Amino acid sequence: MLKKLFGKKEEVPKNVEIKSPLTGNLLTLDEVPDPVFSQKMMGDGVAIEPTDGKVVSPIDGEVVQVFPTKHAIGLKAKNGAEILIHIGLETVSMEGNGFEAHVSEGSKVNVGDPLVTFDLELVRSEAKSIITPVIVTNGDDLAGIEKMTASSVQAGQDTVLNVSSK
Repeated sequence: MLKKLFGKKEEVPKNVEIKSPLTGNLLTLDEVPDPVFSQKMMGDGVAIEPTDGKVVSPIDGEVVQVFPTKHAIGLKAKNGAEILIHIGLETVSMEGNGFEAHVSEGSKVNVGDPLVTFDLELVRSEAKSIITPVIVTNGDDLAGIEKMTASSVQAGQDTVLNVSSK
């Protein structure tokens, strides 16, 4: 009750910049060699071909899902945008081997906070691809998604998507 009386209500931003969760080369979804992502069945977004095995938070928000195999993580931005980071393609079959999560469901995160580290060379040798889709899974609930164009991006620094809520 006191928080309601004296606490400031946090402003919910309408627009959120989604930073790159990985350092590497920025790709379009149609460059992803998997129809689930290239045909936007999970949602719209971008993909990154990583040059190292560190995944950081692309937003200020909350971790809503850490897959048991640690190959994918779901986040929710303050404006309601839901983001899926899927490390590599067909990496679920690795059963978590080579992946280490640094957060758990319910964790609050800020841009640049470590989420997952993984063995890039192991993923390269055991998975279909190291390409990592970054998907906004609830695009129908949002006003718009603007994709940036760049050749290379730095984790936690370069904006890859601008997402606006309705």
